[in-house]
Amino acid sequence: MITPEPLLVTLIKLIDRIPVPPPPDKRGRGRPQVYSDRLFLKALVIMIARHLHKVHELLTVLEQPTPEMQTLRTLLREQGRYPTRRTWERRLKARPATRPAQIACLGRYLVALIQPWATCGRGAAIDSTTLGAKGGVWHKKDREKGVVPHTAIDTEAHWTKLGWHGWVYGWKLHLVATIAAVWIPLAAALPPANAADNEEAPALIRELPPDTRFLTGDLHYNAPNVQAACDQAHVILVTTHYGPYPHTDDGKEVRRTFHKLRSVAIENFNEHFKGIFDAHGQVPTKGLVNTRRFALGAVFLYQLALLYRFEQGQSLRIGLKAFLKAL
Repeated sequence: MITPEPLLVTLIKLIDRIPVPPPPDKRGRGRPQVYSDRLFLKALVIMIARHLHKVHELLTVLEQPTPEMQTLRTLLREQGRYPTRRTWERRLKARPATRPAQIACLGRYLVALIQPWATCGRGAAIDSTTLGAKGGVWHKKDREKGVVPHTAIDTEAHWTKLGWHGWVYGWKLHLVATIAAVWIPLAAALPPANAADNEEAPALIRELPPDTRFLTGDLHYNAPNVQAACDQAHVILVTTHYGPYPHTDDGKEVRRTFHKLRSVAIENFNEHFKGIFDAHGQVPTKGLVNTRRFALGAVFLYQLALLYRFEQGQSLRIGLKAFLKAL
């Protein structure tokens, strides 16, 4: 009897076949890298799939004497070598800085492969969703004094005010996803919660697939810098307009249609994503680097799951949560 390969092992092997961003033109200072970025992408997927949020947790789990862990350790070797603990810590700490480029690269690949816009307009939706910081909150009066009342407070997070939920202390996950029958993440970023949506948007817009035609967002994206980024990318920006409601201009019906498409796409995707990765409450990590690794790593794992299920002829919407929970 042939034992089927664990799903996690299959996904790790899939990383060897996906495109990766080109290396920087100029190498940074220090010793040349011995291990490839793909190796640490594999480690990141294992961490997100198994809810391991610290490097020592990853290494401890990999040391377990099970057939699956033995296979994973083999897949984490290059040229017969296995990274030291210090190398794991250093490279995984640096991973969040390059994750947005990897997400955008894989997003463009998935659009070309899956063809989500074959039967609909080539639209994408942009939005942000808040993630609560781990531990307590750092009140404004204490922040201004530089006083941290408790060590559990994540001092790198920040405050933002939401229309429905009031003040939230934590982070913002900024996402762009396709408006289509399948929601494909195209670009992502995670700053503290006080970062304005329109400030983060231009970098995301520059990463969109070249055949993107429309980008729709809420009132926060109705800003000159966002419009300039869309003009440069040859993308038509459709957002809510300022002014008293109801609007009476000629474009109101077009905006209403796009607003419905945006709500179905990005707002539903945000809830879908947070439900899969248990992110409706506080994040399981502390600090900007670790939280970026968790949130952006989860976006990358979601993309990887889409690729696997597409190649297997499985649904890209139904059963995706169960699939990721089963890893």
